[in-house]
Amino acid sequence: MANSTTEIFRNNLKMYRMKLNYTQEKLSEICGISTDYLSQIERGKRTPSFKRIELIANALNIDVYKLFMPTK
Repeated sequence: MANSTTEIFRNNLKMYRMKLNYTQEKLSEICGISTDYLSQIERGKRTPSFKRIELIANALNIDVYKLFMPTK
């Protein structure tokens, strides 16, 4: 069964964050969001607005679409 878009987003967010060796605290500081909120996003408890998704992608130095691309 294919992963849902939300699950793909969560997994990619964590993967790109870890590739940069960013903690949740570091990424949340760069994005201007709380660490708790970022944690909730990664755990699937919250869904960010598109504006926040753009902030996150910019902080990770990637295009937004990469957060939604299934990994192999």
